[in-house]
Amino acid sequence: MIAQETSTQVSILDPQGGASLTAGKLDRGEPPECLSDLNLDQLIETITAPKQDYTLKPHFWTPLQDPKRIRYRQEVMKDLERPSLLSRIKEFAEKMSVVHRYLRMVEKLDYPYHRKGWILEGILLYTEAVETLFRSLQQEPIRSEGFHTFRGWLETYRSSEEFQYLSTEARRLKESLASLRYCVLIEGSKVKVKGYEGETDYSMEVENTFEKFRQGQVESYLIKYPERTGMNHVEGKILELVAKLYPEPFAELDTFISSHEQFLDPTLLAFEKEIQFYISYLDLILELKQKGYPFCYPALSATDKETFVREGFDLSLATALLKEGKVAVRNDFSLSGTERILVVTGPNQGGKTTFARMVGQIHYLASLGCPVPGREARLFLVDRIFTHFERREEVATHRGKLEDDLLRIHAMLLHASPRSLFILNEIFTSTTLQDAVFLSKNIMTQLLAMDALCVWVTFLDELASLSEKTVSMVAQVDPADPTIRTFRVVRKPADGLSYALSLAHKYRLTYQQIRERLP
Repeated sequence: MIAQETSTQVSILDPQGGASLTAGKLDRGEPPECLSDLNLDQLIETITAPKQDYTLKPHFWTPLQDPKRIRYRQEVMKDLERPSLLSRIKEFAEKMSVVHRYLRMVEKLDYPYHRKGWILEGILLYTEAVETLFRSLQQEPIRSEGFHTFRGWLETYRSSEEFQYLSTEARRLKESLASLRYCVLIEGSKVKVKGYEGETDYSMEVENTFEKFRQGQVESYLIKYPERTGMNHVEGKILELVAKLYPEPFAELDTFISSHEQFLDPTLLAFEKEIQFYISYLDLILELKQKGYPFCYPALSATDKETFVREGFDLSLATALLKEGKVAVRNDFSLSGTERILVVTGPNQGGKTTFARMVGQIHYLASLGCPVPGREARLFLVDRIFTHFERREEVATHRGKLEDDLLRIHAMLLHASPRSLFILNEIFTSTTLQDAVFLSKNIMTQLLAMDALCVWVTFLDELASLSEKTVSMVAQVDPADPTIRTFRVVRKPADGLSYALSLAHKYRLTYQQIRERLP
């Protein structure tokens, strides 16, 4: 019933047109492995759950590698942030949703003219949706290339002879069929249909008779039953008899539907689905923006690794905290010159892992063309994000945790490039301190030689000063009470010893304090 999806030349997601989305560039397989560690799998599930009909997950699973394509999406997003345009696009989507519902329903109907009547209703609503969308886009101050291109295509499609015939003929047939008048004669178990010959309309007489009992506004006790779209065998037979009574309009309906049963244009279908990528993300961040969280469109480069983010935050965490009435802490980070690796140290439960996830999330969302969590951002466009977060040992593999860590890191290094981003969280915690330092330095040396970007969360302070390419970031505690985490992560030299001393001092466990208590 619905036209098959085909490659189209116009895409609201890609300046290269729909062909690039159907020629293997859109990965419809498994999500990238990094999504789980970055908690983006949960976020994408939240975004796409209300819009299952649109198959949006593959678009969120496919980061882009071309800054031009990303800017194309960013500009479309900016247009849609205008409430008037967004509401008009949503109105179009709602009408198209009803059209699809009609067509799904048609497949379950038994009587031919009942089916054709609902297909006609679908065509009427479809053409109305197209006309309304066309007028809406003419009234909007469109700035993005994506909407300009689509608006031009829509104008051509709407003015085409094919669409104009579809629209006018559907309306003419509707009016023709609606004008038919007939009488149903019921004699016991027999039902007959004949042409209308000026008989009294008893429905009007009944209504007039009971008019005197009409009251003002009172509480209604009527039970509302679901609207019935099916037809029983008696109604189906009556419809067949009416068709025999008036063969000409029903013959015209037969001809029209047989040649226009698949009336949905593939390009418009693609637009209807692709636009939901933008809408679903904007719907997610709307409440966060209303609560004061900043979002921005990062400047991206495929060659310059100069990086900074102001007031970034973990989007998945912020979304979860919103339900609890809590606020996520915002943090800054930057890499300049030859700096490539952020080494994050500090107390446990101090926000280090959340900070690392935030960096990964921001880079990934930026590669989709989405506004990212933060006041301002400039990013290097990475080709892939590799993550290593702690996993439980799996007995089936017969491997210990250290061996598993080494194998995973080895696989990442084999597939990485100078354009890759690594997010490493507390690796080698299962071995001795000496071995952990040796292994970590060895891997960091390889990353530095590769010139890849990295965020490394570790308990090893010495890694923070391994090279001029490393930047030390430290999770902060309240100066007055070191047991209170602020979840702020700032650029400063690693000093785990001072934190340990402040804790010892708080609980009166320094050498001097213990000596003072001894007799």
